[in-house]
Amino acid sequence: MLSLNTFASALSDDAIQRGINETCTSYLSQIEKSYNLNGLNITFAHPESPSLLPSLHISSQKYNNGSSIFSATLTPDGDYCYLSTVLVTSVNNQSCSEISQLKLGVNPELQVSSYAEGDFTIITPKDNSYQIILTTQGETSCSMTETRMVWPGR
Repeated sequence: MLSLNTFASALSDDAIQRGINETCTSYLSQIEKSYNLNGLNITFAHPESPSLLPSLHISSQKYNNGSSIFSATLTPDGDYCYLSTVLVTSVNNQSCSEISQLKLGVNPELQVSSYAEGDFTIITPKDNSYQIILTTQGETSCSMTETRMVWPGR
């Protein structure tokens, strides 16, 4: 059985209150700040051993031009923590092509691959630290799925 919280405190504050591993909570706090997460949050943690077992943290936000959902899985390992994140953003007023061009404008060294006649685009930085999949949802809509994995010592 998992323990569930569904109130809108900060994800990292909720992790502290729930007894999640300190290193994992620190990683979550850093990620939370970098993504500016401040939506509706849900945390799943083991009710008896939250500091020893994996936990799942979700934040959902609504914008004037779309919405996003962020998910982080924290897996403690002694003084270390494995962290995987998924951020899915749906944008109602920009095409995937426009978003791809904007990202290339910021970082021209990104690797961009297109599939299925442009319906899917994968964007990867040189260091392979994350990947973004752009999925066409119409002429002026796009969903972006950013995935990232952080291992101890990285």
